[in-house]
Amino acid sequence: MIVVAGEALIDLVPQGTGALAALRPALGGGPYNTAVALGRLGSPTAFCSRVSYDAFGDALLDRLRETGVDLAPVQRGSEPTTLAVASVDAEGSAAYSFYVEGTADRLFSVPASLPSGTRAVSFGTCSLVLEPGASAYEELLRRTAARGVFTALDPNVRAGLIADPDAYRARFESWLPSVTLLKLSAEDAEWLGGTPRQWLAAGPAAVVVTRGGAGLTAYTRDGGEYTVPGERVDVVDTIGAGDTVNAALLHGLAQRDALSASAVAALGAEGWRGLLGFAARAAAVTCSRAGAEPPYAHEVAP
Repeated sequence: MIVVAGEALIDLVPQGTGALAALRPALGGGPYNTAVALGRLGSPTAFCSRVSYDAFGDALLDRLRETGVDLAPVQRGSEPTTLAVASVDAEGSAAYSFYVEGTADRLFSVPASLPSGTRAVSFGTCSLVLEPGASAYEELLRRTAARGVFTALDPNVRAGLIADPDAYRARFESWLPSVTLLKLSAEDAEWLGGTPRQWLAAGPAAVVVTRGGAGLTAYTRDGGEYTVPGERVDVVDTIGAGDTVNAALLHGLAQRDALSASAVAALGAEGWRGLLGFAARAAAVTCSRAGAEPPYAHEVAP
C-alpha cells in the first residue's frame, strides 16, 4: 500500500481567453492527482486527507473510488472545498491562484494510524503550507520516517500561498532528514535556492529534478547522476504532469521492490534510467490531454 497524504481541491480551468472566460471545474490538487495516477497504474493506494461534505468533496471521492483508491484514511468536514483558479499560457503551462480561507483540507489532523501494509507515504504541495493542517502533515511525515517507512516529498511550490519565503525554505530543509525520495521541478529547485547535492547531504536517498520537455535527472548519495530525455508529445497542457511523475516513480520503485533507502541506493544506472524513462512516458500521456488525466498502466507499458 502506498499512502498519499495531502489536499484535494477543485481546479477552475478557463475555457477561453480574458478575465471573464468561462471556468470549468476539474478535480485536482497535487496529492490527489498523485493518488489517482497511482491507482490507474495499478498500485494499491490509499488517500489521507480531509475532504468537504459539499458536492465538490463528494465528486473528488467518487473519482478516487472509481480508481480503486482506499478512502479509509479520509477525514470529512462541513467546510467548503478549496478552489484553485488556473491560467494556462500558450505553451500549456499552468499557474494558479487559490481560495483557501476556511476550507476543509486545512483542518486535517494526524491520524492515529495508517492502513495496514503501508510501504510508502507521499507528501507535498499546499498541504505543507496552509496551517493548521501543515503542522499535522509535518508531524505525520516525521512519525512515518521514524518508523522506517519510505517517504516521498514533492514540494510543488505555490509561491502565492507562501507568506514568508525564507521561513518556508527553512522549514523545507527541516523536512529533509525525514525524506527518502525528494522529487521537484527545476522551477521549484530555483525558488528554494539549494542544489540536489546539498539536499542529499541532509537526508534523502535520491533527488529527482524534472525539467519539462527537457527530461528529468536523478541524483543519488553515492555521486550518481542519471538523465533521460522527455518524451515528444503535442502538449495540450501540463496540469498534473509533475504529479504523474511522482506517482510513476513510486509505482516503479514498488514494482522493483525498492521502497527503502538501501534499495534506492542499489538501483544503479540501468535501474534509474528505466525508472526515469517510465516516468517520462507517463508524464507525456498526461500532457497530451486536457487537465490532470494521468495514464492507465496499459498506456505506458514498454
